[in-house]
Amino acid sequence: MSVQMQLARIIISELTDNQVIYLKEVDGERQFPIMIGIFEATNIDRRVKHDYVPPRPLTHDLIVSVAEALDATIEQVVISDLSEHTYFAQLHLRRSSGELVEVDARPSDAIAVAVTFDPPLPIYVAEEVLNDATGQDAPDDETI
Repeated sequence: MSVQMQLARIIISELTDNQVIYLKEVDGERQFPIMIGIFEATNIDRRVKHDYVPPRPLTHDLIVSVAEALDATIEQVVISDLSEHTYFAQLHLRRSSGELVEVDARPSDAIAVAVTFDPPLPIYVAEEVLNDATGQDAPDDETI
């Protein structure tokens, strides 16, 4: 099961190589940080603030254009795994035939694609990833 999240904060620091975005649960209080690069953080920040129109398409614009040219629609972003402190994500695309295609992506790139849209695409995090990221145990399935 996946949990819908939203971009809660972007922290950009010129003093460090690591920038941080925080995702917060849409219908809850859990949130967690993801460390990203300066290019992705700056692009996400500019898109969220709607104050920047690039003179040429950025990588994230290119991804959207390629999907459209292939007659596919990007439907959502899913952060699907956390392994050795590294998050893994997917872009979910729907072809005109109805086929769902999952494309591997870095979370920062996937979120940058999501905020390219107005309104932004939905961002989901797998429940087990959210539990690991927030330090919470998964609920027990056993009844005592």
